Amino acid sequence: MAKINNLPNLLTGYRLAIIAPLLLCLRPGAVPEIGLLAFILFVSAALTDLADGYLARKFQAESDLGKLIDPLADKVLVTAGLVMLIPLGRVPAWLCFLILAREMIVTGLRSIAAASGTVIAASKLGKYKSATQVTALAILIFPASFSPFPGLHRIGLIILYLALF
Repeated sequence: MAKINNLPNLLTGYRLAIIAPLLLCLRPGAVPEIGLLAFILFVSAALTDLADGYLARKFQAESDLGKLIDPLADKVLVTAGLVMLIPLGRVPAWLCFLILAREMIVTGLRSIAAASGTVIAASKLGKYKSATQVTALAILIFPASFSPFPGLHRIGLIILYLALF
């Protein structure tokens, strides 16, 4: 059982460990195959967010460490994707700023509430926003040269706008 108790935190750690390779793969001028690797890394990391929470609840392996690093890993992954898509011309800087500013404000408000003993759980709307955001980023990271749809990145950008609102 000890190994299962550590698995959710290991999955969250994987999500954090993927950030550096993701940054390298999303650099401007990378060949499309490297962009495909970035897509695979991003999607695999995003999927660990579903798995770690599920496993933590199923096996009653929730931990204070997990409660701290899970949302942090989510935000760092999304931030890495958003910021690296700016120089690739796939996300406007102002949109990236608004999304990241909202995340910082929400995190700050949760921290203030936590300091006074109130825990603000993620709402269903917040979970939909996160899923929409990750879906949009996955589409935007996917290399256009591998896509059978010529407007794929435009669709991803529209989904990202929806995530903003």
